[in-house]
Amino acid sequence: MSSSIKSPCSNVCRMHQPTGWCEGCARTIPEITLWSKADDAMRLEILQRLPARREQLLELGVFTAAEQTNEP
Repeated sequence: MSSSIKSPCSNVCRMHQPTGWCEGCARTIPEITLWSKADDAMRLEILQRLPARREQLLELGVFTAAEQTNEP
């Protein structure tokens, strides 16, 4: 599926066990798996969840995902 919506993947593929979010992009494993098949609406829905998660990861001392503040 072709999309102009860029993946938030930062190539830091390590899951934060307490939250279940990737420390690099703040997505869950199901969201990561779905991404390649998702349409633009679903991708935007996933991207909207990430800023709050990054904020929480920052509060938990996980700085990798929190550094990516220029993308939604």
